[in-house]
Amino acid sequence: MAPTSNTSEDQPRMRTSRACDSCYKRKIKCDAALPQCNWCSHHNIPWVSLYFEFPRPAMCLTLNIRRPKVSRLSERISRIEQLLAENLMGDQISVTGESPRSFEANTTASNSPSSTQPPDSSSVRVHFAGKELGVISLLTGTPFLFPEGQEWIKARTGQHVAIDKLSPARTPWDKERGQNFNTFLMNMSTCNPYELPDWGTVQVYYQAYKSSNVMRRIFPIIDPELFEETLNTAYSQSPSSFRYGQASARVCIIAFLTFVSRLPDVKDVVSAATTTSPIDHDLLATKAQFLMPQVLQESASLDAAQAITMLTLFELSSGNMRATNYYAAIAARLIFMLGGNLSSGDAISTDKRSQQKHSQLRNLFWICYTIDKDLALRTGQPPTITDENCDLTLPPGYLDRAFLEVENEDAPWSGPVFPFDLRLSIIKARAHRELYSVSSLQKSDAELLKSIRELDDNLEEWRLSVPPKWRPTMSFSSETSDPNMGMHTVLLRLNYHLCMTIIHQASGRCKSWMQGQGMMDGVSSSMVLSVEASRSSLCYLEAAEHVVVDGVFWTLIFYPMSALLTIFCSILQNPLDPHSREDLGRLNVATVMIERIFSRKLPENELVHFKFVADFIVELKRLAECAIDKAWAEQRAASH
Repeated sequence: MAPTSNTSEDQPRMRTSRACDSCYKRKIKCDAALPQCNWCSHHNIPWVSLYFEFPRPAMCLTLNIRRPKVSRLSERISRIEQLLAENLMGDQISVTGESPRSFEANTTASNSPSSTQPPDSSSVRVHFAGKELGVISLLTGTPFLFPEGQEWIKARTGQHVAIDKLSPARTPWDKERGQNFNTFLMNMSTCNPYELPDWGTVQVYYQAYKSSNVMRRIFPIIDPELFEETLNTAYSQSPSSFRYGQASARVCIIAFLTFVSRLPDVKDVVSAATTTSPIDHDLLATKAQFLMPQVLQESASLDAAQAITMLTLFELSSGNMRATNYYAAIAARLIFMLGGNLSSGDAISTDKRSQQKHSQLRNLFWICYTIDKDLALRTGQPPTITDENCDLTLPPGYLDRAFLEVENEDAPWSGPVFPFDLRLSIIKARAHRELYSVSSLQKSDAELLKSIRELDDNLEEWRLSVPPKWRPTMSFSSETSDPNMGMHTVLLRLNYHLCMTIIHQASGRCKSWMQGQGMMDGVSSSMVLSVEASRSSLCYLEAAEHVVVDGVFWTLIFYPMSALLTIFCSILQNPLDPHSREDLGRLNVATVMIERIFSRKLPENELVHFKFVADFIVELKRLAECAIDKAWAEQRAASH
């Protein structure tokens, strides 16, 4: 009687193989003798069996018997993959020995500001005077200190470092909006995610933006004539749903209102002319985020590029650096798809409308280009936009209008000037590529100093090209005056001094610091220039306090924080230098100055972020003062 299981129809016959590979391939009888079978011995072939004592299925000629073998192999692979996945999850949970719920809680806790996890691997290594202090989140100039960096600070100051203040695991003033998004999703029953903002409200802000020549010059985020079509397309749709291809227009409207309602000049015009209700920026930004997957499923369009560029600007000005990074990369990709990285001369079509759209694409390209280069220096991540793939020809007439009464509302519209000088952004791109990229870390001292010298020449050439009325001085002190101060010139000066700092600060990587010979003098002078540029940043910001508009905490905080860190390292390196006491005084003044400038009209929910900044500066000041006192005490002891 046939067995009830494992029949020949269910499984192929199996046999145990002890044949070597040579015999198995030739299909000859193998005596399986060791160390060589009879065949291998006569032919002087090493006896090898990869299948030794592993079951081989019998050779069957029927496809019906081969199929179960393939099926079982597939099932076995699937089972192995499943076990691996389960084991991986088990390893993660066993880290704490707690339940998955507890593991999730611990994971959340590890991402909190109080955690001591090191920053991500994309951060930039920090060197100062030949010492590798740690890695830096260039978002604000705050380092994560290596043990060697902590020991150096302790050796120079005689004090333990308050790591939670000086070296937080996650930059505490990098704001996130994840909680708002969760709240939005929870309220889906009462909030229609497809509903557009009130038509009247959008029109009020749209007309205010059109009438503000200053904001249109600095942020050419839309073409007014083309935006009229976007408004008509968006508001002609059903308020509850829309067809494929219509999401970009809606998100463009939402992103426009989200960003434009934050612009100082636009807010002033709206508040003076109407009694429009306040805009909930976070709610609008979250709604745009909710609709983003549908935008990404559509074909690339000008509306999509404008929407994501405006969301990038909004997140940057709100301090949400993670979202800024993501949006900036998507915006750059869209602009590349649409050909915005090429100049108008390369446009395929020559009709007026196509040229108008391409001109607006180029405006978006330059906005994204300037943001991309800033993000590369602030976050340590490589730029998304590479110069090699772009036509960097400046917009027509740009140099003629770049410094012609940018902040004069009565000046006629002549074209955009953008937030920063485009030529400075090009210099930043080269500085990152030649001084801070992965490949640049392999440079010798001579190659590194050559790059620094060439970049310094480029920066000086740019400075001399600026009309004397707006030309930054190489050094700025409290005694220096600037009668043409305004927000645009503040950003111009701060970016110039930042470029000077990042170019010359790279000399701290030179090996000659450790050797103490050869190029030491040249390296030292380069470091002095970076410190002096940082001093100038603080001095200019203090002098320009009266022209800094309210609500620019997230926009400007990077510049003074980066300068303060450079000055702090300089004090620790040379505590007996005559400038050290003056620099300590600058740290004292900076605490009050930054609070006075940036806490004005700061929303209550953001005051906690400002407190982290203040604690950071206070700790820098304390350690710098201890370093100076310790150095003078040791000198007095040595002289007796």
